Amino acid sequence: MYESPHQFLPLQPAEHRLETYRERASIIVNRAAELGGQAHSVTREALRELLRSMNSYYSNRIEGQSTTPKNIDAALHQNFSTRPEIARLQRIAVAHIEAEKEVERQAMTVQPLDARFITLAHGALYSRLGPADRTTRDGLVVEPAMLRQMDVTVGRHNPPAWQSLPRFMDTFTEHYSRPRPADSQLIAIACAHHRMAWLHPFVDGNGRATRLQTHAAMWPITRGLWSVNRGLARGVEEYYGHLAAADAPRQGDLDGRGNLTQKGLIEWVDYFLRVCEDQVAYMSSMLALDSMKTKIKAAVQIEAAKGLLREEAVLPIYHVFAAGPASRGEFIQMTGLGERTGRSVLSAALKCGLVASETSRAPVRFAFPLDALPVLLPALYGIGE
Repeated sequence: MYESPHQFLPLQPAEHRLETYRERASIIVNRAAELGGQAHSVTREALRELLRSMNSYYSNRIEGQSTTPKNIDAALHQNFSTRPEIARLQRIAVAHIEAEKEVERQAMTVQPLDARFITLAHGALYSRLGPADRTTRDGLVVEPAMLRQMDVTVGRHNPPAWQSLPRFMDTFTEHYSRPRPADSQLIAIACAHHRMAWLHPFVDGNGRATRLQTHAAMWPITRGLWSVNRGLARGVEEYYGHLAAADAPRQGDLDGRGNLTQKGLIEWVDYFLRVCEDQVAYMSSMLALDSMKTKIKAAVQIEAAKGLLREEAVLPIYHVFAAGPASRGEFIQMTGLGERTGRSVLSAALKCGLVASETSRAPVRFAFPLDALPVLLPALYGIGE
């Protein structure tokens, strides 16, 4: 039984073992920063909203409780299924999206790697669900933000005795919440993700809450433009396998000086950084201006083949992606068509969802319609690409 904080050391591998990983982390941070210049700020905000839905899809998929992207989109428009189980999954998905927004706001006042933040994340999610939607298969109703008051077993792992959780969480905060350079911070986030999962502070909802905490901690690096969740969900067995491997006790004198395995924690950091590398590379390729122009053209051609849009829409749609919102007059002018025909093209582009506008007179901005995602962001919701 784990009862003393020294039993989950090391909280981070020894410094001399991290040189290679810091170099990789630095490259990830720099490449992530470059993403911010690949689209206009308004387009980036539209992408963030899309990725919140995607994060919900993937985090719930990891827990075996995901619904389809179309069902999530419908729920965001208050269109819930008449089938109770699908409607329940839709409510869970929407709750996750709103919880993600809340933890982003909370991170402005509470350091995300402060152990208190995990209770904020858990509460942000479960306080948005009614008792029926937060009842486990065993009939236990999960109370938002309430640390467990019972001992549990998770697979082969026995988390700390519930009475000792405050002591473990104080040690967690003392180590992980201190300021660090961005490359070292990324490694600390990776380690904190494992150690918080190891603590298993709640009766249920630990995985979702930990991923919400990680999302908030990663925000200064990702800016919401790419997601660790997507990478973790691409290989759930690998994710859980690396978590479990880092749970193991120290394997002899060459395996660090803590109670738990340093080798397993290093392998977890390596895995986490590989996920980050893959996701930054994916989104960099998706948002590259040349490739996006080609994809916008393909999306317009698909709508044109249905008789819904004209190919003259390609240039103004690409312009609002790269340069930001345009007035309706500017959009029509960029089509190169006459006023009446140009208005018809704008109306069709709005109807197809490739552009959006807040009102009938407001400027036109780029959008990511669900039906066009296989063209605009191929494999965004794919697992095996």
